[in-house]
Amino acid sequence: MTITDWPRTAAEPAPETATPAAVSGTPQPVSRTPGIVSETPEFVSETVSGTGTESAPGRLTGTQKWTAGAIVVAALALAGIGLYLSFEHVADFAFTELRFGSLGKGQLFAVGVDVGIMVMIAVDLLMAWLKRPISWIRYPVWLLTAATVVLNAASGAPQGAWKLLDYVAAGAHGVVPVLFIMVVELGRTAIDRVVRPEQEERDSIPWLRWILAPVATARIFRRMRLWGVTSYPEMIRRDQQLIAYEQWLKRKYQGDISQASEDELLPMKMAPYGYTVDQALAMPDEQEQAAQERAEEAERRRLDAETRSEVAQAESQAERLRAQGKVEAVRAEVDGQTGQARAHARAQVSAAERAAALEEAALETAVIAEARAREAEAERKEADERQAKAAADLRAAELERQAAEKRKEAAEADRVAAAEAQAIETQTIAEARQATAEANRRAAEMEKAAAETQRATAETHRKTAEEERHQEIALATAARAKRDAAEAERAAAETRRAAAEIERRAVEAEDVARLTPRQRAVRKVARMILNADGQADRLPLADIQRELAVTSPGTASEYRQEAAELLVGGYRP
Repeated sequence: MTITDWPRTAAEPAPETATPAAVSGTPQPVSRTPGIVSETPEFVSETVSGTGTESAPGRLTGTQKWTAGAIVVAALALAGIGLYLSFEHVADFAFTELRFGSLGKGQLFAVGVDVGIMVMIAVDLLMAWLKRPISWIRYPVWLLTAATVVLNAASGAPQGAWKLLDYVAAGAHGVVPVLFIMVVELGRTAIDRVVRPEQEERDSIPWLRWILAPVATARIFRRMRLWGVTSYPEMIRRDQQLIAYEQWLKRKYQGDISQASEDELLPMKMAPYGYTVDQALAMPDEQEQAAQERAEEAERRRLDAETRSEVAQAESQAERLRAQGKVEAVRAEVDGQTGQARAHARAQVSAAERAAALEEAALETAVIAEARAREAEAERKEADERQAKAAADLRAAELERQAAEKRKEAAEADRVAAAEAQAIETQTIAEARQATAEANRRAAEMEKAAAETQRATAETHRKTAEEERHQEIALATAARAKRDAAEAERAAAETRRAAAEIERRAVEAEDVARLTPRQRAVRKVARMILNADGQADRLPLADIQRELAVTSPGTASEYRQEAAELLVGGYRP
């Protein structure tokens, strides 16, 4: 039998797989197989989908249903006949030969085997009907059925030598069980095809091929089962392609296939693994393409990873820049607040210094003005004294003048009286004397009045001096009070200057420590508490609100509470 004597049951090869000339560069006539192989009759394969059968309709007609019912009834009848025939033989054989002890136990054994077979067959058919077939359940059924056949055949075995009729009798005991199993398998396959029409069915290899080429057919059967090829024509086509390709290689290398390259030998090497000639020859290109695709995929993943890394770095840099911007903004805000606090402290120090200078200048001006006022008052008093003394001297001079005039008048009167007395020593002289005495009396009164005036003037001078002394004491007291007030104001200015200096140093220390605005505010309130004799309750919330420019008394109270805790913790500016 030659290569071209393959059975004429192979399907005609597809046009796209007719020749491997495109791969190996061989001339066109090399891949043409003899016409006996490629020209297969149409009656061999009547499949549409490679299964050997057409799809069953979804629903059964009435006639088909009646037919199926009749088949089921016949199968049940066959099962009943098989059970009836094998029951008694198996029970007797189990009792007599298998040592079950009693006929009842032998019958239970026969019933158990038959019931087990029927149950597994029922489960197999049910699961096939539910489209959930259990493939392994048929093998226990076959095993138990074979055991039943053996037991039936053994029950009919002769006691002596075997004759031809004995063999026929033993075989007859197994006909019905085997027939029943065949009917069950047929029913299972029918149910599976009805409920699952879309499932491909495996083609069977013709028995003629098994007889004519058992080794090659076994190899084909093995490849079909191993690699899931359900179509027998497809498997034949693959085998024909492989044989044709091998013949082409022998022709190319003059019968020495060992000279062929590894790529050219791939179809023979990969055929046991289910590869066709075209698939095997295309494998290097596919692998190179797959390797290139893997390299491209790896490069793409690398580029994607680099892109993601760059994006992550850019996002990280952006986040870092945003964070730096926020830090710079906070730093600018803190620097602004620090500068504002420093400017405020400098302004307070400068204002305190200016206030102290102004107070000192005002104090000096007040002292000078007071000295000048005292000098002016002393000069005024001295002028008043001189004026009063002059007025007293003027009045005394006037009195002296009047007294002199009186004395002159008296002397004139004495002279006249003496003259008249010389002439007339009468009553006229007496009257003149009387007039002189009156004039002397008047002069004495005038002198007394002048003395009284001098005494009143002296009393006035004394009272004026007393008033001036009291006024000088009052002026000295006022000057002392002003001097004390100036000293107190100077001390207050010094205290304010020291407080401003402490505030400035505290602000500088807070700048070095980079404190937050709230921490700065709490420390400022702590310094205010220290300035208020160290008692937090004595510091009004209004002063905190005014100093820190806050509107909420609750916030000011929180600041005061935190400042008190800070002082308790040992804070000293």
